[in-house]
Amino acid sequence: MKHRIVIVGGGAGGLELATRLGKTVGKRGKAQVTLVDANMTHIWKPLLHEVAAGSFNSFTDELNYLAQAKWNNFDFQLGHMDGLDRVQKTISLAASRNEHGAEQVPTRLLPYDTLVIAVGSTTNDFGTSGAAEHCLFLDTRAQAERFHRCLLSHYLRAHASEGQQSTIDIAIVGAGATGVELAAELHHTAREFVAYGLNGIKPDNIKVTLVEAGPRVLPALPERVSQPVHQTLSNLGVNVITGAAVSKVTPDGLYTEGGDFIPASMKVWAAGIKAPAFLRELEGLETNRINQLLVHPTLQTTRDESIFAIGDCAACFQPDSNANVPPRAQAAHQQASLLAKSIALRLRGEPALHYRYQDYGSLISLSRFSAVGNLMGNLTGNIMLEGWLARMFYKSLYRMHQVTLYGFTRAALMIIADRINASTTPRLKLH
Repeated sequence: MKHRIVIVGGGAGGLELATRLGKTVGKRGKAQVTLVDANMTHIWKPLLHEVAAGSFNSFTDELNYLAQAKWNNFDFQLGHMDGLDRVQKTISLAASRNEHGAEQVPTRLLPYDTLVIAVGSTTNDFGTSGAAEHCLFLDTRAQAERFHRCLLSHYLRAHASEGQQSTIDIAIVGAGATGVELAAELHHTAREFVAYGLNGIKPDNIKVTLVEAGPRVLPALPERVSQPVHQTLSNLGVNVITGAAVSKVTPDGLYTEGGDFIPASMKVWAAGIKAPAFLRELEGLETNRINQLLVHPTLQTTRDESIFAIGDCAACFQPDSNANVPPRAQAAHQQASLLAKSIALRLRGEPALHYRYQDYGSLISLSRFSAVGNLMGNLTGNIMLEGWLARMFYKSLYRMHQVTLYGFTRAALMIIADRINASTTPRLKLH
């Protein structure tokens, strides 16, 4: 019987791993590779803020898991993991339902010899009163599209008000990469809506407030990156409030711990992350306070060498920095690349490789207005980038993801197709 490799989670790390293994051990018949995800399609998570603002059309750029599986010699199973039997080496998948609530795929058990958990993370609202009820989140494509529909409905109502000017107040909690990029993208969207005739809300009448509990925006990045970002946001008209933790969310806005009230009809929570709660319930596996699975440097879970975890759902300690690997796309990419080699080695009875995080820098997109970041490497050192060049490097990150999934030739054809489509489709998603 072939060795059964099951990968749960089709995000950047899980999908890249399934593709790499399918092209190698799957194609050679040495293993059966199966990818499990609760959705039928994949969108690169760092682009969800653009989906929310409408500047990225998720329907034209989505990747279908079934098609990717066919092209790369792995299987795909639709489902959400909700249980684990380490003795029998099976995972249980909950039933999938359609939009009408009818059962689409039944509950079932899926056997494995090697299990990789790559289920990513969700936003952590830290139990803040009213956050779950009144805030929008950007963890999934569905949530990003919900935000876009809500934003578009504001503009359509204003457009139908027979010339009366309206305003819209949007509050974003958390000035990390998602919050900062969304704030800038919304100002680009405001200008595009007017260009398409939805001028009931002028660009100056979209009031975006970015609220950060820490002392500055982008607290996880160097201060020399956060300073120009803060200045650009201020120039765009974004009201940036730092050192203000949110204590309560209501239908009408936010309250800070200092007692200030920030009015907002749309509220987005983009502060903090945690791994999915079901990981706490898995049989005997060790987790931390934010539900991440604890793993050894080999990315094997601390209590089961047949189970690996990568990406945001894994807590991988790095002695060099005395901290866990940060929850970033480049970490998931690196771990997927290493684990593809490690699993191939294990199939030959050799030990798994050790993972060491390499920080290649960070890039922050400020929509069409600018981009800021730093690149790090053995040859380049630590280089600060800003403006057009930084934006080109930022765009290249997504293209590199596409090359990993599709190969160079198909990725190049997709770039050409995007260029052609840009002249025949709206610059903004208008539905």
